[in-house]
Formats: sequence, C-alpha cells, structure tokens
Amino acid sequence: MMRKRLDYDTVIAGCGVSGLFTALHLPRTQKVLMICKEDLESCNSMLAQGGICVLLNDADYDDYFEDTMRAGHYENRKESVDIMLRSSRSVINQLIEYGVDFARTADGSLAYTREGAHSHPRICYHEDTTGKEITTKLRQAVQNLPNVDILQYTTMTDILVENGRCTGIIAEDRSGTQLLIHAQDTVMATGGIGGRYEHSTNFRCLTGDALEISQKHGIALEHLDYVQIHPTVLYSKLPGRRFLISESCRGEGAILLNAKGERFVNELLPRDVVTKAIRAEMEKEGSCHVWLSFAPIPEEEIRTHFPNILATCLDAGYDITKQPIPVVPAQHYFMGGVHVDSHSQTTMPHLYAVGETSCNGVHGKNRLASNSLLESMVFAQRAAKHIVDTRKDDD
Repeated sequence: MMRKRLDYDTVIAGCGVSGLFTALHLPRTQKVLMICKEDLESCNSMLAQGGICVLLNDADYDDYFEDTMRAGHYENRKESVDIMLRSSRSVINQLIEYGVDFARTADGSLAYTREGAHSHPRICYHEDTTGKEITTKLRQAVQNLPNVDILQYTTMTDILVENGRCTGIIAEDRSGTQLLIHAQDTVMATGGIGGRYEHSTNFRCLTGDALEISQKHGIALEHLDYVQIHPTVLYSKLPGRRFLISESCRGEGAILLNAKGERFVNELLPRDVVTKAIRAEMEKEGSCHVWLSFAPIPEEEIRTHFPNILATCLDAGYDITKQPIPVVPAQHYFMGGVHVDSHSQTTMPHLYAVGETSCNGVHGKNRLASNSLLESMVFAQRAAKHIVDTRKDDD
C-alpha cells in the first residue's frame, strides 16, 4: 500500500454543517484539512427539511428549555441545553450573514414554523430544504478560504496517537493510498449510524466510523442505544435510503390516518410517542404503513412551504394536494455517540467530536425536532474556540 504523509494544524473528518462551521471559526492563519467519505453532497446535513430552532426571546427561554427536556425524557445534560439556547440567535445571525435565505413574513422579519413537541413556532426554515440551503452556503464560504483544503472520497480509518494524545488521523483515498495526516488538533464530524440500518433516512455511507475508532482507543462513548426513529417517511418497497416527510408538515396541520381514514394520535406529540402510536396502529390493522393527509393545509401553502416533498411524492405517484400518502417510521437520528464535554472535547487530549458523531447531552433520550442543525453548529463553534484557546495557553 502506498503511504503519504500530510501535515496540518487541524484536520476535520466530515464536511457536514458541524465540520464546516468548525472550519469557519478557526483562524485563517491555521492550515486546515477537511475530508469526506463520499462527495460533498453525501452528508445528512443536506437532507434536513424542517428547519433550525432559535430562542424567540427571553420570555421563550423556559418554554424552549422545557420542550427540549421533555422530548429528551429529562435525560438531557442541562448545561448543554442552556448553552445551545443562549447561543441560538447568534448562529441564526451568522447564517444570514453567510447568505442563508430563511423564509420571511410580509414585513421582512423571519418567519417561524412549528414541529411536534414545540410549544410555539420557533423554527427558521427555507421551504422544505433548510439543510441543503444552510450546508450549501456554509460550504461555499469554506471553499473560499485559502487556508482550508478539502479531500473528497477519503475515509478516516484510525487516529494517530502519541503519549496518550491524538496527533492526527489515518485515512485512505479512493486510489487506495494511505494518508498519515499529522495535526495538532483533530475533529471528528463523521455523522451518524443510519447506514447500518435497512430502513433509514440517512445516506448509506454513514456507518459510525468514529465510534469504532474511539472504542478501539478506549475513548469514552455514551448512550449507544439512544436511536431516534422518525415517525413519517414515505413508504416504499424499493431498496436504499428512505425519503423523510418533514415533521413541519404535521406542524402546519397534516394529520395521520389509519386504513379507515380515522385519526388515531395527536400529531404534535414527541417523535417517539407518535412512532409508538403508528406502530401500534399498523400492528392492529396488520398493515405495512399508515396514511398522512395534507387536506387541512391550503394548497398554496403546500406548494410554497413543501415544494420538494410535493415533487418527490409526485415522482412516487402521489399528489399530496389531492390524496394522502403512505408513511412508516424509519431510523433517523443518533442521540448517543462519542462522549464530549461542553467544549466538544473527547476524553483524549486534542481530539474533538461534533455534530451527530458526538454526545454532549443536549438531546437526552429523544431529540426535539429541528434542534440538530442548531446543536451541531453551536458546539462546532465551541470546539473551534477551545482549539484556539488551548493553543494560546500552550504558547
């Protein structure tokens, strides 16, 4: 096997929003390398539909905190939840500066939608492709940075360790060349574990690589059994990734029906509760799916707020403006991961984990809708800040 040595200040494994936001918050004087397993499009950040939460104002703090805790079965790390809420408006303002085109009301202020388990509409969105809008704009900003290199089709296979501290990663490119990437700091942003499931909304390449590497080196992991099932994906017998039907559809009025056309659950309950109700209904009926009806939502609202869902369902033979669609629960998100502190540090010095790879305790046992993009960026920024601060201390 061919071997090649590369030297950088920081290496980031993963090019989703958490990896990108980390890179954007590192000093321009740092030499940074980002790698991704497939192409730049194949990350879960691109798939997020519903939006990104934000603390509306000081009066919303208690409600937003309680919504997050209740959805997480009160197993959340309170310090992490507090950090996320108080940092949320800053993240939204930064995204707007990067050109993210959030929906607006008639007077030009931000429009907010609502999803399950939220007490108020507090979710910023771009149609039903918020993740794609945010990821694309952040990627453009990173690609304009002269200090950041990006390698596609490059897989992290291990980390480099000297005297108990991480000194970089080992990776393999598509030609089979082994890359020994030496760096003062390493950030794992490799996403979740959906590729290990038969039915998942995730890209197949997301197979929990960072978890296996961490386990091999005795790096602490946390809550590996905390896996979120999304209640509504488009039912299909075809192999491959499942298409998510955003929770914001139910937030705007879509209802779940059984085979008799009867409602059987409050659609705005937390995801795990709705999933349990759907599975119970399917078992009772002996069916492979239930139905989601958009009838309560005005057609114009469907066309402007959910154009991607409308188009995808049409391709599958369903017109959501005229008929319900078959939906079924599928694996969606991983709340566990590599244990990190509030600065996204793992238990190994100079090794960080951000995004779905990490477990900082924000989500508890079950993630509140649209907290994932926000959590990823809040704690990615904190990782970058800690890297900078630690180097100042070392100087």
